[in-house]
Amino acid sequence: MAVKILLVEDEEKIARFTELELAHEGYEVEKAADGRNGLEMAESGEYDLCLLDIMLPGLSGLEVLRRLRKTSQMPVIMLTARDAVMDKVSGLDMGADDYITKPFAIEELLARIRVVLKKSDRSRQQEANASDASRVLTCGQLSLDTARHAVLYGETTIELTNREFLLLRTLLENKSIVMSRDTLLDRVWGFDYVGETNVVDVYVYYLRSKIDDVFGEKIIHTVRGVGYVIKE
Repeated sequence: MAVKILLVEDEEKIARFTELELAHEGYEVEKAADGRNGLEMAESGEYDLCLLDIMLPGLSGLEVLRRLRKTSQMPVIMLTARDAVMDKVSGLDMGADDYITKPFAIEELLARIRVVLKKSDRSRQQEANASDASRVLTCGQLSLDTARHAVLYGETTIELTNREFLLLRTLLENKSIVMSRDTLLDRVWGFDYVGETNVVDVYVYYLRSKIDDVFGEKIIHTVRGVGYVIKE
């Protein structure tokens, strides 16, 4: 069965060119030209991946992504302007799987699609093999429920993005074990991740700002020259 891709792009020439190239590679492509229609189609659950432009009429791509992530973990690759650094950061922070800047080479887009789909397949397989029972990981007053995808400090809920949750879960699963940046990059972003090399440090900063800084307890410790560790 062909992989179904939803392309949400309002620039007709880019949309048509991308559609033809993807179809040539064997993908089944459907298009939406505005954010509201794109969100409705994305929420249908009929697609394997979404290519989502940020600058859209109706709803912006970032708003589409924010709403979509409430109900779906469908892989999303953001299409961004070349210099829109904050859009890239915001998209990844909201749960985008990757981004590509316009104008892009179709070969690069195809490579990124393959990587994201492979990672999604691996995640689904891991979920299928995992126990249905809830597993709670703890450190002091911090608790992470793997089944409910919930993080609490005492009785206070901590809102995390998907990537932040996975990073925290990986550290908690290896409590008291120092995790190198390369190991965390492999386990959280995947061995074939293409992007900024300091992304682990950036997301540790995000976690600290939501946990350590808010509750006044140092949870994530830095081991200089090695990596990070969570310990009581």
